[in-house]
Amino acid sequence: MRKFKFLFSSIILLTLVTFGLTGCSVIFQSGRRQDIERIANLQDENERLANEKSELERAKAELENRLRGEINSDQVKVEMGDRGLVITFLAEVLFDSGKAKLKDASLETLSKVAGILNTTVRDLNIGIEGHTDNVPITKSNWKSNWELSTARALSVLHYMAEDQGLDPNRLAATGYGEYRPVADNGTSAGRQKNRRVEIVIIPKTIKKVASDQVQENLK
Repeated sequence: MRKFKFLFSSIILLTLVTFGLTGCSVIFQSGRRQDIERIANLQDENERLANEKSELERAKAELENRLRGEINSDQVKVEMGDRGLVITFLAEVLFDSGKAKLKDASLETLSKVAGILNTTVRDLNIGIEGHTDNVPITKSNWKSNWELSTARALSVLHYMAEDQGLDPNRLAATGYGEYRPVADNGTSAGRQKNRRVEIVIIPKTIKKVASDQVQENLK
């Protein structure tokens, strides 16, 4: 609404300035057409955002339905957040302790998610994030929790691309190690929540804002 008020005020100001200097001129008509085009573009963008929100909400409902058992047993969470639609798996659902190879028992659950990623949100990019608790690795070959979290994210990525047919161009994997906790590492329950893999369905809006910010910084 503020954008529309600003544009309307700009049109009035442009009218006053133009009449004061040149009368009803071609410059005024050209400027007015540009403002009308900007309003139309904003309306198109609002419609696109509404459609995207509806798409994500539909995906959330479908995921909650397909993963009802896993959600009820606190193995999986599905939440809408600032980053997009986030599906959070406890690490122990997908991996044995200190390992990055997917458990056979986890594949059916991941397949349910892939079905939604390949249909309802097939045009959106997917970020796969690995996280750990802050307990130092001592009994495996990983150099640190960074390597473990990254390897786990990549395992999910490869499964989605190679076994479930997701377009690799949509996928990215990131390992955050212990550095983005969601709970207190001082308790066993907190550490369990921090050991997780998150699949993030990223709205195009976020991608566009990030791209615009990069362009602005380059000016």
